[in-house]
Amino acid sequence: MRAVLKKIDDRGRIVIPAEWRKKWKRATKVILRIRGDFLEILPQEKVNLTAFFDRAEVNAEADLLNWHAVRRDLRKK
Repeated sequence: MRAVLKKIDDRGRIVIPAEWRKKWKRATKVILRIRGDFLEILPQEKVNLTAFFDRAEVNAEADLLNWHAVRRDLRKK
C-alpha cells in the first residue's frame, strides 16, 4: 500500500484518491476508525440480508398469516 500526502481543508475534509474510490465501486459510505495515532478509512460493505432468512426460530401460538397477532404474541414473551 502506498502512502499519499493530502491536505486537510479548513472544514476538516480530505479528498480520497480517485483510484482508491474506484476500487470501492459500490461503497457510498466509509467507516472512519482511530487506531492509536492512525486514522483508518474503510469502505462500508453492503450486507446481504437474505443470508439471515430462516435463521430465527420462534415459538408463536398465533397464526403466521396474521402478522399483527404474531407480533402481539412475541411481545408477550
